Amino acid sequence: MNKTNIKNFKKTLSKFTTGVTVVCTNHKNLTYGKTVNSFNSLSLSPPLVLFSLGNYSSSINVYLKSKFLSINILSKKQKKVSNHFSKKNPKLNKINFFKDENNTYFLEDCVANLGCEVIDRIKKGDHIIFICKVINVKTNEKLKPLSYYNSRYY
Repeated sequence: MNKTNIKNFKKTLSKFTTGVTVVCTNHKNLTYGKTVNSFNSLSLSPPLVLFSLGNYSSSINVYLKSKFLSINILSKKQKKVSNHFSKKNPKLNKINFFKDENNTYFLEDCVANLGCEVIDRIKKGDHIIFICKVINVKTNEKLKPLSYYNSRYY
């Protein structure tokens, strides 16, 4: 096997189909969102999920201070939403949100929305893994999920 370099590693990982999420949080009355495809379930009892963000992310410090956040599983209709939140410091005008009792903001028109409490953060490599307890969920059975494979949306 060839020695792994970053370019080959990224190309290899692009062969794994993932879902696409936007993780939102609120800090000092401002809402932040980041496109994330490093999302997984972790435990059924208690209900735990995880995702990771790069140490270099433009809003990493906000996420590190967050107690509550939302994980929004995008629908096929939300490619533009995914692209929007993958930018550095995306603007939030024209983005439709709803919020819950924890002042957590959720994206509308998703396949599913998870309201979460951050219970742990683990630094590994150039990322931070966020472990979250799921507090509430909302699903929309009428929508199909957005997926990402080989650096393309499906």
